[in-house]
Amino acid sequence: MIVKTKKYKLETGTYIKQGLKNILKEQWWVVFIAIAIACGYFWIPSWWWISMALLAYALYWLFWVIQFAGVTQMEQNKVMFEKLSYEIDSRQVLMKINSKQGMPIKWEMIKKAQIKDKAYILVLSKAQFIHLPFKIFNSQNEIKFIETILKRKGLVAS
Repeated sequence: MIVKTKKYKLETGTYIKQGLKNILKEQWWVVFIAIAIACGYFWIPSWWWISMALLAYALYWLFWVIQFAGVTQMEQNKVMFEKLSYEIDSRQVLMKINSKQGMPIKWEMIKKAQIKDKAYILVLSKAQFIHLPFKIFNSQNEIKFIETILKRKGLVAS
């Protein structure tokens, strides 16, 4: 069975927000570095330790915000934010710009998947993912079929 979706445009705000969520889940441990810097206060009592730890942590997140916002502005990534349709089967996810142009993504390239309230998120890397809202599917059976594929591939828990 091949699931053919309706055309869907990934909004830049959704991309940035989801990208930051992925980074937070993957690199949650960075907060401990900021805490370790702030603990310098116990060694030499000065509020500079705490303020610099907070500044460093804020700059770390600002770096990622700039990275994700920058991706939305780059010419080579423009395709990601155009209206695309998808053809999904047990071999691959095919991202199609039109009936003649498309890019296949093998299931092996997908590191993990998340099932959210209103979408599937297929994570390729820290900054690359495919956002598939349920509204682009034609029926509830297609949504269940995709979920079955994700479970079979071991990308989500059963």
